[in-house]
Amino acid sequence: MFTGVLHTAALSADRIPTFSVAELNSAIGNLLERGFAPRFLVEATVSRPQLKKGHLWMSLGDGDASISAVVWASQLRQIRYRPEDGDGVTVVGKLNFWAARANLTVQVLDIRPSLTTVMREFERVRRLLEDEQVIDPALARPLPQRPRTVAVLTSVPSSALADMLRTARERWPLTRLLVVPIPVQGAVNERIETVLNHLAEQAGTLALDALVLARGGGSREDLAVFDSENLCRGLARFPVPVVTGLGHEDDLTVADLVADHRAATPTAAIVALLPDRHTELQCLRQRQKRLQDWVQTRLIRERQRLVERRYAFAQQSPLLRLENLRKSLHQRRTLLSALSPDRWLQRGLAFVRNQATGEAIVSSHQAKSGDKLDVQLKDGVLQTRVDWVEPKPPSPKS
Repeated sequence: MFTGVLHTAALSADRIPTFSVAELNSAIGNLLERGFAPRFLVEATVSRPQLKKGHLWMSLGDGDASISAVVWASQLRQIRYRPEDGDGVTVVGKLNFWAARANLTVQVLDIRPSLTTVMREFERVRRLLEDEQVIDPALARPLPQRPRTVAVLTSVPSSALADMLRTARERWPLTRLLVVPIPVQGAVNERIETVLNHLAEQAGTLALDALVLARGGGSREDLAVFDSENLCRGLARFPVPVVTGLGHEDDLTVADLVADHRAATPTAAIVALLPDRHTELQCLRQRQKRLQDWVQTRLIRERQRLVERRYAFAQQSPLLRLENLRKSLHQRRTLLSALSPDRWLQRGLAFVRNQATGEAIVSSHQAKSGDKLDVQLKDGVLQTRVDWVEPKPPSPKS
């Protein structure tokens, strides 16, 4: 009896509002609309994504709770990224509340892969291209020392491009930068691939020496486009060396692994590719100094050689040679005069010959009794005959 009285009093109290179901649902909708942010971010895992009548339906969960979400067909055409079952995502959305059924759904305005999903895709593509030897440090091509024309693929306008242009002017203004605009935000890998393939076909006509693929700072999720398998294959096939400058120093994409040189930032990519004109000027001055020193040393050496040759030529002068020949002839004449038999004949010696044989007699053993001899004196010849031969007695032994 007491409980019934309380229940009747509660139902009839003026301060408790009374709603129809439609009114209740409408009040809940108004409350959500006034008390909740018009847009918000949700980090979640996608499950059971499916297309129904052009709309993408899915469930967003975090392991403890879940909520339905939908990408309307009109919005779906503007979103490049299509999540798969189990993908981690970051959703930009707002609440949709259908009053007729009190159904609450997240309307997805944009959806991007989370860092976990990005890194999982990075590892998948990296392993695939490593197995195919598309990623191989041994394949890296050397960068040109002084490139004449460099293609720069980046967003236009951007602070990264401004920094690259300024750095290029300061370092090496002789290089022509061919800026090719590309989108760098969102799932735009197919558009970048189209630009890259067209540029590869025109590389010879444009006389390209190198390619720079650059993007300024951003989250690792924003760089996921550069993990695209097809885009990275295109970079590996590009006909000239490729330099990447994507994101920050700690960011690493598959495109960085495929490139011939990876720079930490877009500006660092230009620094790696272009020489520093001040350093080059200093090197030129040093080379000029070495060349001048070499020329000076060579001139001194050649002058010395000329002096030596002039002296050698002077020594080979016909007049000097004639004088030397005269001196030599005089010396020989003097020597011959000293050794001439006439000199000995003048001193009272004689020259003896056998008349019959003309043999010079220098020993008593060469003559015998009866031989006719000619004795040459300083003023004539005596003809004589040997009557006897008296040998010289032997010298006494000591």
